[in-house]
Amino acid sequence: MARRPLNFSGGSGSSPQFEFDPSQVNWGKASALLGGLLLVILVLIGVFTSMYTVQTEGVAVVKRFGKVIDTRQPGLHFKLPYGIDSATFVPTRRVLKEEFGFRTVGATQRTQYDKAAYINESLMLTGDLKVIDVEWVVQYRIDDAELWLHRVRDREQSIRDICEAVMRRIVGNNLGSDVLTEKRVQVARQAREELQSILDSFELGITVSTIELQDVNPPERVKAAFNEVNQAEQERERLINEAEKRRNQVVPQARGEAQRMLESAEGYASERVNRAIGEASRFEAILVQYRNMPEVTRQRLYLEMIDRVIPKLGRILVIEEGQMSPLPLLNLDETPFSRRSEGGR
Repeated sequence: MARRPLNFSGGSGSSPQFEFDPSQVNWGKASALLGGLLLVILVLIGVFTSMYTVQTEGVAVVKRFGKVIDTRQPGLHFKLPYGIDSATFVPTRRVLKEEFGFRTVGATQRTQYDKAAYINESLMLTGDLKVIDVEWVVQYRIDDAELWLHRVRDREQSIRDICEAVMRRIVGNNLGSDVLTEKRVQVARQAREELQSILDSFELGITVSTIELQDVNPPERVKAAFNEVNQAEQERERLINEAEKRRNQVVPQARGEAQRMLESAEGYASERVNRAIGEASRFEAILVQYRNMPEVTRQRLYLEMIDRVIPKLGRILVIEEGQMSPLPLLNLDETPFSRRSEGGR
C-alpha cells in the first residue's frame, strides 16, 4: 500500500496541517517499549521503598499491613516494598520537651522567648487565692516506641493537658509566697512524680526526666508591691540574722560570767563555812578552859583583845589630872604580849 505523504502545505497566513495515520504506527514495538519503561519504574520504586535508614537517636517500628512486626535499631535496613511494610521513626534517644507559658522562638547566640500568646497557660490560682505567673518546662524521653505510637492518638497534647492539670493542682494546694520563694524545688519535684505516675497509668511509654520552674512571678500589675514585700522580708531576715549573731556572742559570754560568779559564790560559801567551823571549834576549846579556870581565861581573853585593838589606835598619851611637868612617854605600842613575842625571838 502506498503511503500518503504528510501535507504541510497551506495558504499564506494559515497554520501547517499534520495528518496522522494510525495504520502507520508499529503498535507492538510501542507496547514493548512502554511495558519495559513501566517495569523499570516499578523496579526503581521497589528498590527505593525497600531500603531505609534509622538515625542514631532513635529506633524504627516496622509494621506489615498495620501490624507491628519488629523494632529496628540505628543503621541501614530493608523491608518489603510497595507499602507492604512501613517504618516509623521514634526518637527514643532524644530528650523531648514541652514549654508552658512561653515558647522558644529563637536559639541563636541569645535564646529568645515569646509569652504574649500563652499567658493563659501560666496564670494560676494559689491556695491563698492569689494569682501568680508560672512558666515551666517538662523534659521527657521515650522508653517504649510501640506504646508511644499506639496507646494514645494525640500524644503531645495529652502530655500537655496532664502536666498543666497536675501543676495547677499542686500550686493550688500551696501558698503563693511559698511557690514564689522557698518551695519552688519541692513543687517541681512533686509535679514530676505525679505526672510520671499518671503517664504510667496511661501506658504512654515515656519517662519524665525533669520539670523545671523556669520563672515564677506575680502578675505585672502587682509586681511592684510584691517586690516591696520581698524587700521587707529580706530586711527582716537580715535583722534576724544580726540578732542571732549578737545572741551567739552575748549568750556564751553571759553564761561564762554566770558560771564564774557561781564558782566564786561557792568558794566564798565554802570559806565562810570553814571559818565558822574553825571559830566554833576555837570557842568550844576556850569554853572548856573557861570552865576549868574562869579568871585566868577571862584575863587572857582581855589581854588578847587589848593586844589586837591598841596597835590600831596609833600613839596614845596618858595625862594625869593636874600634871604640869614634862609628860612621861608611855609607849603603848609595845604591849606585854608583843614584848613577850620579841623576847621569844
